[in-house]
Amino acid sequence: MSYILTTQCADDVGLIAKITGLCHKNNLNITRNNEFVDKDAQRFFMRTELTGEPQSDFLDQLRALLPQGAKLALHCGAKTKVVLLATKEAHCLGGMLLKQFEQTLNIEVLAVIANYADLEPLAKGFDVPFHVVSHEGLTRSEHDQKVGDLIASYNPDIIGLAKYMRILSPEFVGRFEGKIINIHHSFLPAFIGAKPYHQAFERGVKIIGATAHFVNNELDEGPIILQDVTSVTHANTAEMMAKMGKDVEKTVFCKALQLASEHKLFINGNKTVVFS
Repeated sequence: MSYILTTQCADDVGLIAKITGLCHKNNLNITRNNEFVDKDAQRFFMRTELTGEPQSDFLDQLRALLPQGAKLALHCGAKTKVVLLATKEAHCLGGMLLKQFEQTLNIEVLAVIANYADLEPLAKGFDVPFHVVSHEGLTRSEHDQKVGDLIASYNPDIIGLAKYMRILSPEFVGRFEGKIINIHHSFLPAFIGAKPYHQAFERGVKIIGATAHFVNNELDEGPIILQDVTSVTHANTAEMMAKMGKDVEKTVFCKALQLASEHKLFINGNKTVVFS
């Protein structure tokens, strides 16, 4: 059997030796290892790929060796379960569904939830359940409660906001803390509001891009996972830039969910540790 062990805790002397020593004691073979120490925060992060069969109390054994409050997880080869939220834009949702169809990601999309029905044919084309939870006549908290209850019925590992154009309530974010990944154009906060690509065009920007991040209660300011850009010139219209930007958004969104599915992401305060 293959496993991925993830460890994060306060930094201390000899942590790598303690972890690898216990793996040896359990007859586990380490096939790959990444570690990082945030010296400012005094936090230790480690991702270890293992083969073998650990004892049933392996994590308890490990927890006893590490500083108090250590966060440990042992992941088997099961696919990461994802629920996607969408509104009307198809590019990020379509990109993820195509990746799943091609079996290029270790992800199972359990369902798509949207506040409009526009993308139902897209989801149904990939045989993925599609739910409409309209926001009409509901407060933001009431709508988020209904959406959250539906998400909870699927019990996903990750919630992907595939251009979900709703501001989430603090209650919703707290309910799924550390599980929500969003995508937005990298112009924020420079170009806020409607038609960001038109705003960028008017300013004559030379690069456009996208940012994937975990969601917190600060709008579009959660811990950044991944960013990418593409170059533009004076010859590109605002409409051309918007199309190019959607391609970058789709790529970055899919890569961020891929990193999550491979257990390579650690939230570190308002930043992330991302192992390659």
